[in-house]
Amino acid sequence: MNKVIIFNPRATNSKPRLPITILQVGVSIWGQYDFVLVDGNREDDPFSIIESYIKTGKFKYFACTVMPGPQLKQAITFTKKIREQFPEIITIWGGYFASNQHQVCIESEAVDYLVNGVGDIAFPALLDALEAGGSLKKIKNLVYMEDGKIIKTPKVTMIDIEAIPRLPYTFLEKFYSMDGYIGKTHLGKRTTQYHSSLGCPFTCSFCGIVPIFQARWKGKSAEVMFADIMYQKEKYQIDSVEFTDNNFFVSEKRVLEFSKLMKGQKINWWGEGRIDTMDKFSDETMSLLRDSGCKMIFLGAESGNDELLNEIDKGGTQTGDQMLTFAKRMKDFDIIPEYSFVLGFPGDSSEKVMEQIDSEILYIKKIKEVNPDTEIIIYVYSPVPQEGSEMYEKVKDSGFRFPETLDDWLDDSWQNFDLRKNPLTPWLTAAMIDKIQNFEVVLNARYPTTQDIKLSDFQRNLIAKLANIRYKTNFYKAPYELKALQKFWLKYRQPEIEGAELI
Repeated sequence: MNKVIIFNPRATNSKPRLPITILQVGVSIWGQYDFVLVDGNREDDPFSIIESYIKTGKFKYFACTVMPGPQLKQAITFTKKIREQFPEIITIWGGYFASNQHQVCIESEAVDYLVNGVGDIAFPALLDALEAGGSLKKIKNLVYMEDGKIIKTPKVTMIDIEAIPRLPYTFLEKFYSMDGYIGKTHLGKRTTQYHSSLGCPFTCSFCGIVPIFQARWKGKSAEVMFADIMYQKEKYQIDSVEFTDNNFFVSEKRVLEFSKLMKGQKINWWGEGRIDTMDKFSDETMSLLRDSGCKMIFLGAESGNDELLNEIDKGGTQTGDQMLTFAKRMKDFDIIPEYSFVLGFPGDSSEKVMEQIDSEILYIKKIKEVNPDTEIIIYVYSPVPQEGSEMYEKVKDSGFRFPETLDDWLDDSWQNFDLRKNPLTPWLTAAMIDKIQNFEVVLNARYPTTQDIKLSDFQRNLIAKLANIRYKTNFYKAPYELKALQKFWLKYRQPEIEGAELI
């Protein structure tokens, strides 16, 4: 039987995280097909490894997970090289980029098949059909080219997540040591990652998972989660966990049960949730969260403007006033809120866009007044291809267009695009970007992130004092002295790009 190469392109220059995505792909064909794992984050020359496998003549399939941003460089480059040097190899892509940009991917002629969304059923079914000659049109969540036309099969947005076996950590160790993925963070000395759910029940117009899961969510039970975490604790001596779910805190009942199980295990943890959902949690649940080891929660604030929250289809009941009171409530329970804001949404005029930016800056400062420990993460709005959504139609009317070829996506500006740091949107002027970025420099200097465990107290205090005058007087223009410290001395991280630092 033909073997499969499963590739995880490089996503970070810091210590790599557990490659959950390719482990998930691997477990979907476990016991059915032989496969190897190649992690671009752990190889100096990953293509030479891929090439050596192909040259054995035993491999027919190259499967690659592709997220927007840094992974595009290796994903596109390597896939094109495989097509040129080994045209007999069948290339299969999955991941958010493959799903949301399926047309440019499949028209590139470098990619043969795309798994569109959830792939746990689609991927093994595709391999079965290719090996035995079955019908592709019967396979859900598939995109491919036939007779010059793009074929998109019907979509399945959710599966029974508890039916998926435990990820094959021991198998991963045949290729890479687990110690290479477990490292020191602000959470603990040995931090791992874990994914406990699929999807999110909301339809935010700026979120890339909405077209994939279509407002559906399914989570593992508290008991299964706890057993998996205890497995890693016993086998790999982990003392902390980052939950990589898109929305970990959907169900208070599940969170409460999990927290009861985790209490006394001396494992710190972090997850992502929604403010309006968690504001309904009882004081008992909030208190138990902290007792169970929850130190920080990432929360999508997006905007302090209620009208804008409605316009971007944030959904739920979230309001500017609620975000302020919840930040204060988090302080009472000694859990650090990590609020993310999106600045630079499209407006009716440039003046309106600038007003929104100025308003959000003032609101962020209010959050800091209520709870100075609140971590603030600032994104610049990047369009997401949600066809039919009011926001995306507004974006297209402005003249914005995504790249039309994979080669265009290799441009540095587009690789930074989905990190929401270098937007290519027509309505954002240089002055707007400068204002956002300069405020961010001053804010991060005045309140250095607690996630940077390399910063000494002396460094934190010094840069905070230097930034204080600018912060108090709203003078953000040309903060060269702060940039110099960040670049040549302090080098503090930006968690919105790098996540919690692993060392």
